[in-house]
Amino acid sequence: MRQPHHPEPASHTSSGPRGRGRPAALLLGSAAVLLALAGCSTQDAICGGGQYPVLNVGSAGKACVDDDQEPPQGYVRYPKGKVPEHVGDKWDTYWQTHTLDKSGRTVGITGS
Repeated sequence: MRQPHHPEPASHTSSGPRGRGRPAALLLGSAAVLLALAGCSTQDAICGGGQYPVLNVGSAGKACVDDDQEPPQGYVRYPKGKVPEHVGDKWDTYWQTHTLDKSGRTVGITGS
């Protein structure tokens, strides 16, 4: 005589070997859509929101300053149109080998 079939508990019936990755895939897909809709970049930003980058006079040093503050002593704003926005972008790479002198002129860094 056949034994009656007893269904598995609900927590096991909805996830088999193929179903285990679905929640993670759905979460990742949703995050990608949100980033695309928000216009965010997946590159690392030089500074966080509400901040701007500043350059250390005479060296390749850089820092981030709150939008409502002036650069600290020894730092200046990057020249207009030459501001790095993302790690490794054109201007981030450029300012690794250049700086501004005390007169505001762009100069190469000695030893670069």
